[in-house]
Amino acid sequence: MNNQAMTLETNTQKLGLGGLIQTYADLTKLKLSILVVMSTAVAFVMASELGIEWMIFLWTVLGTILSAAAAATLNQLFERARDSEMLRTENRPIPSGRISSIHAFIVGIVLAYAGISILAFGANPAAAGISFLTIFLYVAVYTPLKPKTTFNTFVGAFVGALPPLIGWVAATNTLSAGAWILAGVLFLWQIPHFLALAWKYKDQYEQGGFFMLPSVDPSGELTGRVSVIASLCLIPLCLLLTEEGITSALFAIGGSALSLWFTYVSFRFWRKPNNKTAMNMFLASIAYLPLIFILMVLTRQYVDFSEITLVAQ
Repeated sequence: MNNQAMTLETNTQKLGLGGLIQTYADLTKLKLSILVVMSTAVAFVMASELGIEWMIFLWTVLGTILSAAAAATLNQLFERARDSEMLRTENRPIPSGRISSIHAFIVGIVLAYAGISILAFGANPAAAGISFLTIFLYVAVYTPLKPKTTFNTFVGAFVGALPPLIGWVAATNTLSAGAWILAGVLFLWQIPHFLALAWKYKDQYEQGGFFMLPSVDPSGELTGRVSVIASLCLIPLCLLLTEEGITSALFAIGGSALSLWFTYVSFRFWRKPNNKTAMNMFLASIAYLPLIFILMVLTRQYVDFSEITLVAQ
């Protein structure tokens, strides 16, 4: 244990402050964690019919991003051997030797404890419980399935769809229809998003021992079809948000138009699967999510933005 502690300290000293910050950002997949917390924040805002309780909102955002960072850290810990076999991931903090496994383990556990605790005391126990479930499923179910079945993408999408539930239940202490619709949007969005990467890096995934859909679909026919179906199904969910009275008719129109564009990009990949069309689909997914979230917030049915009630606790 002393040797491990010495190694941890030595590696930290070698990195320096700037290098350590960058290493932690890479270890926690900071950009992905921000996307996760965006979905939680939007769900909180959409659920806040009587005004946004800003202190609870801030605690919820902080707890969620720490929880997401914990899941990403522990995922990289358990995938370190496979990551070292892939060109795309061999420079991640653990396989590259920037930090040790024990260091990553400590970081992951501390982040998970902090994130769940903040949600429990700053929001409510239900939000903390969903956060714990998300971390557990991501690390203990999704991660082990990646080398075993192509269905891992759908399991990962299910886990990735849970953060909006954290935001909704933190704001209302309940899970009404709007929460599940938002979770559905995130679930469907992730499928073409991750299949695009799985297609572009299919050779590397095979080399690393990951069992992705393109590994058993060399023509891209099935991968493309699944991507089109997932993106097309986003349209009725946009209509449902308006039907439930959560957003105005403007969102039904704008959200459907955005989803139709996303479907078109996915369709082009289906008709001609190659790295270029796969990356176009990936980039479209990156654009789609923030745009659909912004449109949701701007078209909230029950809020007059000139009279937003700010409630602090």
